[in-house]
Amino acid sequence: MSSSYRSRIQEFKVALSEEKLDLNALRELCFSGIPFEGGIRALCWKVLLNYLPLDQTMWDSFLKKQRDGYSQFLKEMIIQPGIAKANLGLSREDVTMEDHPLNPNPESKWNNYFRDNEVLLQIDKDVRRLYPDMAFFQWPTDYPCQLILDPQNDYETLRCRVEQTTLKAQTVDRNRSGVTNVSSPGKALNLYPSNEYEVLPNGCEAHWEVVERILFIYAKLNPGIAYVQGMNEVVGPLYYTFATDPNDKWREHAEADTFFCFTNLMSENRDMFIKSLDDSQCGITYKMESVYSMLKEKDMELYIKLEQNIKPQYFTFRWLTLLLSQEFLLPDVIRIWDTLFSDQDRFNFLILVCCAMLVLIRDQLLAGDFTINMRLLQDYPISDVHTILAKAKELQDGS
Repeated sequence: MSSSYRSRIQEFKVALSEEKLDLNALRELCFSGIPFEGGIRALCWKVLLNYLPLDQTMWDSFLKKQRDGYSQFLKEMIIQPGIAKANLGLSREDVTMEDHPLNPNPESKWNNYFRDNEVLLQIDKDVRRLYPDMAFFQWPTDYPCQLILDPQNDYETLRCRVEQTTLKAQTVDRNRSGVTNVSSPGKALNLYPSNEYEVLPNGCEAHWEVVERILFIYAKLNPGIAYVQGMNEVVGPLYYTFATDPNDKWREHAEADTFFCFTNLMSENRDMFIKSLDDSQCGITYKMESVYSMLKEKDMELYIKLEQNIKPQYFTFRWLTLLLSQEFLLPDVIRIWDTLFSDQDRFNFLILVCCAMLVLIRDQLLAGDFTINMRLLQDYPISDVHTILAKAKELQDGS
């Protein structure tokens, strides 16, 4: 570790030791990248995503309240419905004329159960293939959720629901990608069957199962958007960062903390996932066109070349909705997110990053035909994210 890096870590420690954090000073520090050591990154992300209050004296009581609240969500949305289903399955008397499996009433408990299963199966299919090139999400967590895995609980878990249902995940058509796939080209080829990974024994759960639970609770609490394919790619880096926190005290609560940080992030980003808002100023179409508008301002020649036959939705849909999580390796995605989260107008900076990515390969794009350029944009050739972020900052400063 270089002396300059040690000095940088010390700067963060000083900033985070203040009883009341200076958000502007912290943002400035985080913009150039956050150290992993000592759990600094995980802590900074929780502050930058408006989860932790700036007043550290409030943290203990705030965190207890939030984590207790998350436990209550688990009880109400996973455990209690699981108990009700187990009971309904045991006794025919419980299946009444008013509420039975074929009841078409939208308020029917059975109807809700089957509808939830459709969402769950889509989530399950997506989280099982989360970052397939790394083993982390298949590993067992050191802190399995005791509330869910308690052997005294005789109820249907999410794992059982997925195993027992005969519904097909393909029936859920919530893909928002339009022309392009929401997953990267490489992942699109790996359509893993749901049984590809061996389920861990009772009492253990893999990290992907924790992510599945977070997304299911989010879908239940946000019925207007529920779950849209691609959300798994947004929650993945958050959970990974919190679940690998070197500080045991924080790592133990990675699930609840990830849920609330993901919810906060989606509160800013969710409009891009809602189809009915596509053409509004907060929707994805406007954001995609903003990339070309900015490019037109920064590099007219490149804009004219691309605008002729490559629509922004061919590649910017995935870049924007998934916050570039599919364009780079996970450590590089996390580094980009350090900067995105620290910028006061993070989604405007994301557009700058997308524009920078285009400008950095301008010579190849200007020389290429449609096929070559689509290949460049769907499988971006530059892996050095520091160069990309530096160019984005340069564009922001108007240089």
